[in-house]
Parts: sequence; structure tokens; C-alpha cells
Amino acid sequence: MDITERKITKIAREAEKLVLLTMREEGVGTAEIDLIHALRHHPGCTQSQLAELLHADKAAIARRTKNLEGKGYLVRQDAPNDRRSQLLYPTEKAEHLKSSKAEVEAGFYEYLLTALTEEEAAAFAAALNKLYTTSKTESRAGFPHFRGTEGGKLLHE
Repeated sequence: MDITERKITKIAREAEKLVLLTMREEGVGTAEIDLIHALRHHPGCTQSQLAELLHADKAAIARRTKNLEGKGYLVRQDAPNDRRSQLLYPTEKAEHLKSSKAEVEAGFYEYLLTALTEEEAAAFAAALNKLYTTSKTESRAGFPHFRGTEGGKLLHE
């Protein structure tokens, strides 16, 4: 039985709603945020590579990159070994968007913590850190407690 009732996920979704509302006010939509995020992690990739990374249609990626270039979130540079290809890079404005997103999330979580006493908040933060550390360890190991050895079959269903 899941005693958390997936509330960690549900709280994260609420935080994401606030982030999306805030980003829309800056003129950036959900799909554009995903593209900027991918580009920040893979600077210098092509539109085709972005389409693969995001599992998106090449035409949709072309439209988004054109829009984001116009808004100042990315720049194009000719590929040094292929003049027909252009490499995409995030701008300072894209980096600022990351900071804005983190600030919005942090503000939301700070607000939620005001519902707790100082002692409750400290205990919650300690428990949350323990859960986060366990989840990262499990992830880095390839989720051995959840994946079988034969064909990636799930052990816990």
C-alpha cells in the first residue's frame, strides 16, 4: 500500500502549474520550455538531434526553434564541418529562464512549508533528503530493486 498516496508527485505537479503560468507570462509555452531545457543540456545540437531527444516532429521543432530564436532564447551557428547544418545554443536569456523557474519553485515550496512548525519543517526536510538520496542511489544503479534480470521485466508491480 502506498501511504504517500503519490502526494510528492502531486505537489510537484502543482509547483509545475505555477511555473508554467509564470513562464507563459514571459511568453514561453510548455513545449518551448522543454526545448530550452534540452538545449541547455545539449548545447550545439541540431534541430534533427533535438527532434530525436524530445521525440517530436521535425517540423514542430523547426517552428519552436524559429520562435525561440526570435524571442532571444537561442542562437544558431553554422556547423564547422557542414555548412548546410546549423548548431543551436541557448542564450543568457535561456539561462535566466532556468533561474526564474527555480526561483518560482523555491518560492512555492517555501510557501508550503509555512503550514509546518519549525520542528516539523526540519523533520520533513531530513526525511525528504533521505528519500531523495535513496532514489538517486537506486536510479544510478539502474533500479535493481524494480527491474528483473530478464528483458527488463518489473519485479514490483
